[in-house]
Amino acid sequence: MNLIFQPFAWASREYLREHLIGKTVQFKILYTIPTGVKRDYGTVFLRSGGSFPDDSVAEGLVKLRDDAGRKDDSDESKKLLEKLETEQGNAKSSSKGIWGSTRGKIENSYELQDPKAFVEQWKGKPIEATIERVFSGDRMIARLQLSQTKHVQTMVLVAGIRAPSTKRTNTTDGKEIPAEPFGTEAHQWMEERMLNRKVKIEVLGASPQNQLVCAVIHPNGTIAKYILEAGLARCTDFHSTMLGGQMSELRQAEKKAKDKSLGVFQGTATTKPMAAETDAIVSRVQAADTVYLRGKSGEEKRVQLSSIRQPKPTDPKQSPFQADAKEFLRKKLIGKHVRVTTDGKKMASEGFEERDVVTILVNNKNVALQLVEAGYASVIRHRRDDGDRSPAYDELLAAEEAAQKDEEGMWSPKPPAAKTYQDYSENVQKAKVQSSVLQRQKKIPAIVDFVKGGSRFTVLIPRENAKLTFVLSCVRTPRSARSATDKSEPFGQEAHDFATRRCMQRDVEIDVEATDKVGGFIGTLYINRENFAKLLLEEGLASVHAYSAEQSGHATELFAAEEKAKTAKKGMWYDYDPSITDGVEDLTLNEPSSNGASDSTAPPAKKDYRDVMVTHIDPATGHLKLQMVGTSTSGALTELMASFAKHHRSPPSSEKSLQAAPKAGDLVAARFSADGEWYRARIRRNDRDNKKADVLFIDYGNSETLPWSDLRPMTQPQFSTQKLKAQAIDAAFSFLQFPSMSNYLADSCRFVEDITANKQLVASVDAEEKDGTLWITLFDAEAEGGEEASINSEIVTEGWAIVRRQLKGWEKGRVKVLERLTKREDEARKEHKGMWEFGDITED
Repeated sequence: MNLIFQPFAWASREYLREHLIGKTVQFKILYTIPTGVKRDYGTVFLRSGGSFPDDSVAEGLVKLRDDAGRKDDSDESKKLLEKLETEQGNAKSSSKGIWGSTRGKIENSYELQDPKAFVEQWKGKPIEATIERVFSGDRMIARLQLSQTKHVQTMVLVAGIRAPSTKRTNTTDGKEIPAEPFGTEAHQWMEERMLNRKVKIEVLGASPQNQLVCAVIHPNGTIAKYILEAGLARCTDFHSTMLGGQMSELRQAEKKAKDKSLGVFQGTATTKPMAAETDAIVSRVQAADTVYLRGKSGEEKRVQLSSIRQPKPTDPKQSPFQADAKEFLRKKLIGKHVRVTTDGKKMASEGFEERDVVTILVNNKNVALQLVEAGYASVIRHRRDDGDRSPAYDELLAAEEAAQKDEEGMWSPKPPAAKTYQDYSENVQKAKVQSSVLQRQKKIPAIVDFVKGGSRFTVLIPRENAKLTFVLSCVRTPRSARSATDKSEPFGQEAHDFATRRCMQRDVEIDVEATDKVGGFIGTLYINRENFAKLLLEEGLASVHAYSAEQSGHATELFAAEEKAKTAKKGMWYDYDPSITDGVEDLTLNEPSSNGASDSTAPPAKKDYRDVMVTHIDPATGHLKLQMVGTSTSGALTELMASFAKHHRSPPSSEKSLQAAPKAGDLVAARFSADGEWYRARIRRNDRDNKKADVLFIDYGNSETLPWSDLRPMTQPQFSTQKLKAQAIDAAFSFLQFPSMSNYLADSCRFVEDITANKQLVASVDAEEKDGTLWITLFDAEAEGGEEASINSEIVTEGWAIVRRQLKGWEKGRVKVLERLTKREDEARKEHKGMWEFGDITED
């Protein structure tokens, strides 16, 4: 509704308002009209000397009524009337105000047709205004003076605050709703300071009800700040993005009232202590809003970033951005020294334990704010009384609004391209193919996705979209426990923890050298350009694998690192005594000197004894298949085989039958012809014409050709190699060379089978090939004779093998062993034992 005021009506009112509102005055009543609305009539005097209505008449802003002399005929009233008539005459002669030729018409509107368009037009432009009515401590009617001839009267909400409501009547049922506590006081406080006052209005936005949200600026400053300090209003988060940096000033004003327990904060004064800043290292990123921190004590603690939330997994628009958000945070924080301020606690819920909510600064930058700015996190809308929030909450809200406007991150209408990593370690064939590709590259950038042990990792290679199991070459680390019931080897858990601290989720570089029997990639891992195997050795959490080290070219630095740990008696070398040797002079890695003596300055080899059983002897080579004997292996295999047999004794069903021809490399259940029992096996070759397959029994090492009817798919996860790895390990006798003639080779294998069958033996591991093959010296634990009474020696003594003519580097260094075996070989030849029965088979 638009109204046109009478000429100079607004100017007359404004003149009176400007001179009287908020001023101390004296007044004198001349007469009273008792009928109707009782009114007193008189004059008002200012301390400065002015008086009314005299001054208004003199300015030509009011005129005398026609019945001016009829209301009161006292002498005083007559004198006043005469004075006013004189003043009016002077104004007329001077053409002041309404007596002038300029007509002061004002167009006044009582409603906004399009509040949003009004906000766009006037945002950031101060508007002169007069407060016409106060409804409560945070809302009022303001007359906005858009120009000299155009005014708008509309509801205005004071930005940044929410005051308690006053008493009002429900329009639907007519019932009276009482005022909220301190609602009346807030209304009175605001009315005393704002009603009919001249203010400046800064339009900031519009509420959901299309009411203007404005900063109302009193001559003394922003009125919102003062009512907050009085404790008669609270800050509201809904206006935070509109106010920007001004919101922090309002938060401080609110805090003052809270600290003093004023108004609405009576009885709710905060006792929250000032949060102390601490230093920590980010050890792991669990999600885009949750990380693990490691403090000075070394303990890890899971914390959540204050006031933000990662992309919601239940939101189809946000969930595709989870991986990118986590990677963004990982790059910002992992392994970094950060400054942490605890803002509160998040209570335990939905299976999550209680955890701290914190603000993390890296290089003095709030990482939560960076996440929100990039569109990788949203801001939590806290309850009004929730004090466990970020101190930069208003900045977070502003950043979120900007990210949404710019369509950053998860606010983008297009989801990111899905990144899928191909697992090349899931089978040996895939590993070998990918290994050939990676071996041609040097220092490939990668990310450690998981730490499986001290020297075993799952790594991601983003540029290849590859995921693989990576095993450190050149070193052996003690094994850590793989389950709650498993037992860790000494210092195995320490090595695992060290690798986790230093490598988990870190950017690394890898050099791939080979693959192992189960699809793992063997090579060197560099973190911060330093060989991680060397770091393990320096901490005494690994030992050098001599043969691999010599082949790799890293031998010098690795042996030096191990010696450094021995000298410092760190880790597994805690009881190391350099004056005590291993007790077997021949088990040394030293190369012979020119005169046949060993170089005493080279480091002695460390013994590696393992309890084993020989499960198979290859009739073509004399090589062995071993099973390790121990609580974590033998018991597990026995239990698995019992379950395996029980499962396959039941009648065959559709799920137990092959649905298609088996493929080379497939893991299957195979029925061994000798006992009719079922065992785990892998397909080596397949004869589609005859529907037969060559299988290798992976837990025992023997092979057999079986019809497809004796094969079943092995889809049950409890029988997989992930549950229990293949137990048959490749091995060969150190120093020995078996006869090449088939009849003598068969006799040699039978002899080895006779002295090893169904016995628990001790294997001294002398070396290990890159493919995992062990070179061993076998001992019968129950036999007498110590180190000299090895099964290797017995085979040579009985004439079923000779000392290898082309010795490996590590074999050449064991001079005394070679001397003893050569002596026994000569004795067997002289006595025509075994293959020497008809003389020297090595002669032409």
